[in-house]
Amino acid sequence: MLWKNTSNQFGHLSVLLHWLIALAVYGMFALGLWMVTLGYYDTWYHRAPEIHKSIGIVLLIAMVVRVIWRFVSPPPKPLASYSRLTRVSAVLMHILLYILLFSILISGYLISTADGQPITVFDWFTVPAILIGQGKQADTAGMIHLYLAWSVVILSLLHTVAALKHHFIDRDVTLKRMLGFRPE
Repeated sequence: MLWKNTSNQFGHLSVLLHWLIALAVYGMFALGLWMVTLGYYDTWYHRAPEIHKSIGIVLLIAMVVRVIWRFVSPPPKPLASYSRLTRVSAVLMHILLYILLFSILISGYLISTADGQPITVFDWFTVPAILIGQGKQADTAGMIHLYLAWSVVILSLLHTVAALKHHFIDRDVTLKRMLGFRPE
């Protein structure tokens, strides 16, 4: 089993982190959209945000692991068929997605801890409130969180379209590498 990346193939850990984080982000997006429709007396009014916060902290840990893993096991080299524009735009898109994801997670933390209460993560551990009493912290962080979430969804859809373009139009191995298959 290939765990580390090679010069032409993603290892299983990179593929697993990529797809688990992608699923978690879309799941969190859907959960967030659903949560804001709940009424105070709805059964899930308090439970859904606790689940959202817990998954958010786990996602933050996964993102830190993912960044560390990129340094331990650098991604494969770009394909020789890529133009300079493709190479530069791919790097910029990945950097932007990482920045946005970390920003969403930090803004979510600021929303959740604005009242000074720690975040309890699935009753496993708690994350203390560090920055509190900053005026309208929850409101400001909430607005930022919303716009960043939509930005990540839109950019990740563009990322998906680019991968499909490579697969169906360019007929290269970009998508196969992202799915963990050995390039031909």
